[in-house]
Amino acid sequence: MMNRVQGNFIGTDNTLVGAVVGAVVAGGIVYVTRDDSPAAQVVTFGRNTSRIAQPRDIQGILSRVQPAVVAINTRGFQQDEFFNVVPSQGAGTGMIITSGGEALTNAHVVGNANSIKVKLANGQTKDADLVGTDPVADLALIKIRDVRDLPTVDLGRSAALRVGDSVVAIGNALALPGGPTVTEGIVSALDRTIGTRSDRLEHLIQTDAAINPGNSGGPLVNADGQVIGINTAVLQQTGSDAVAQNIGFAIAIDTIKPRIEELRTGNGTSAFLGLSTIPVDASVQARYGLQTSKGALVIDVTAGSAAERAGLRQGDVIVGMGGDKIASADDLTTAVRKHKPGDRVELRWKRGADDQSANVALGSTTSGR
Repeated sequence: MMNRVQGNFIGTDNTLVGAVVGAVVAGGIVYVTRDDSPAAQVVTFGRNTSRIAQPRDIQGILSRVQPAVVAINTRGFQQDEFFNVVPSQGAGTGMIITSGGEALTNAHVVGNANSIKVKLANGQTKDADLVGTDPVADLALIKIRDVRDLPTVDLGRSAALRVGDSVVAIGNALALPGGPTVTEGIVSALDRTIGTRSDRLEHLIQTDAAINPGNSGGPLVNADGQVIGINTAVLQQTGSDAVAQNIGFAIAIDTIKPRIEELRTGNGTSAFLGLSTIPVDASVQARYGLQTSKGALVIDVTAGSAAERAGLRQGDVIVGMGGDKIASADDLTTAVRKHKPGDRVELRWKRGADDQSANVALGSTTSGR
């Protein structure tokens, strides 16, 4: 199958089997995609750096983190299956990063909201505004109104994690009344890639700490009480309504910290190429009579996009972008994400036996062009 990446449908051969469900409550589970390709990953096991040994240690972690975790409730509008615009509501989680009320959450929690309400740990409910959002990275920054001197979370380093390290997830699971839900588990895997309904997320932390709808945007915390990830999704079994057991994902905090200032200035957008591709392998080469066994085969081109301006069309095989060789659709995704909207890049592709190239300015996910 194909997954949407930066507005591009990118086929993968490295994503997880099943449907990924964003952990947000919105009148039922939403944010679902399916990817039937197999997973393949080599996990390196290292020394367990966690110091969680007794249940009482969890209490110490919570005392540092929980005061800065907030429940988010949203109202807005969305299209139903008949393309009618209908009211919608949702619930997720956020974590306060500045005493003045800035909080991080997932883009899919607040992306379609026209009303955002935040419940603080002290029980107060406040209105909040969306400051910036990056749907590709599934990140958003909100600002809680009329607050000051709020407790904040401590952002740690996800690069220090090892498989087997103990972690704690905190969030507004299932929007249950009575405060946040706390679950404990371990880091099950690192550097995961998953498909979502609107995108593909990379470099994720996989954990067996229970993550449920409503947990989206909440912190995944290490033994020192530092946030090392933002909980974002759970895996749903393909062809089943049941959620797979103990497979949840968090965006690694090291990939988030460089984006905070962009979100703060409202520039949380990513580069957009504007095409649909599938990976080229021996079977695809034979099926379409291609002259190359590697690359990203163009299936569709978005009107008005950088790809269209470059002259790409269906049946072309992209083999290079800037200084990067493109051997697969994943390579193309990675290459695009190295750039910012407006960057000029050289695209190289094969059309039959002919080599072609063009220089073009990348668009943005905001404009879709």
